Amino acid sequence: MTKEIIKNGIYTTGETQELLKISNSTIKRMLKKGLLRANKVGGQYRILGKEILRVISPELEKETTKSYLELKKKVVNKINKWQ
Repeated sequence: MTKEIIKNGIYTTGETQELLKISNSTIKRMLKKGLLRANKVGGQYRILGKEILRVISPELEKETTKSYLELKKKVVNKINKWQ
């Protein structure tokens, strides 16, 4: 059964391994090299769903970045009008 990866969900390394269908040593290597970004909480890694999606589909990250930059430009222009 395939699970849906929730963009704002928080996953353990075990859950991430299961989702990506990779071994424990592979996930450790990905974390060490920075290919998969994570936060360490109480000695254990927690990985955001958007990081897992980024690994699966780099195109998704490009779309997200583009949307963010467009929104940022609109906000900056709005703020500049106030001054």
